[in-house]
Amino acid sequence: MTKREYSNSEITIVWQPDLCIHAAHCRKQLPQVFDPQKRPWVDALGASTKQLIAQVEKCPSGALSYYTNDGKTPVSHKKETGEKASEWISVEIIENGPLYLFGNVRIKDKRKEETIREEKAAFCRCGASRDKPFCDGSHLKINFKG
Repeated sequence: MTKREYSNSEITIVWQPDLCIHAAHCRKQLPQVFDPQKRPWVDALGASTKQLIAQVEKCPSGALSYYTNDGKTPVSHKKETGEKASEWISVEIIENGPLYLFGNVRIKDKRKEETIREEKAAFCRCGASRDKPFCDGSHLKINFKG
């Protein structure tokens, strides 16, 4: 799986394009950092570390994550409730978009091969994704309503 990393002096943002569903939360909420028209498209110096962490933790697909550059804090998406992701699984249906699952999940395909998604996953509801069962943003191209 492809990963790209963008750093400031305190954290490194990790982007996994294969997981990205182009929900655009990052671009809309922190445009000075996330700008798909620029290269590189992530400017980790464009906001405070606190702002970067808060935005990365809002990524619905888990395509964005982070780790601290001091090596003391692993990749994180933990909610501030103190609950472990495995204690609860939440599902959110996005109007005209994917089905978001929050929690650890193990998916078995028809060949019984497993894929594990930790903390977040976005599942296709429109049927057009090229990465089924996961959403790849195709619902935007086909103007999915549902």
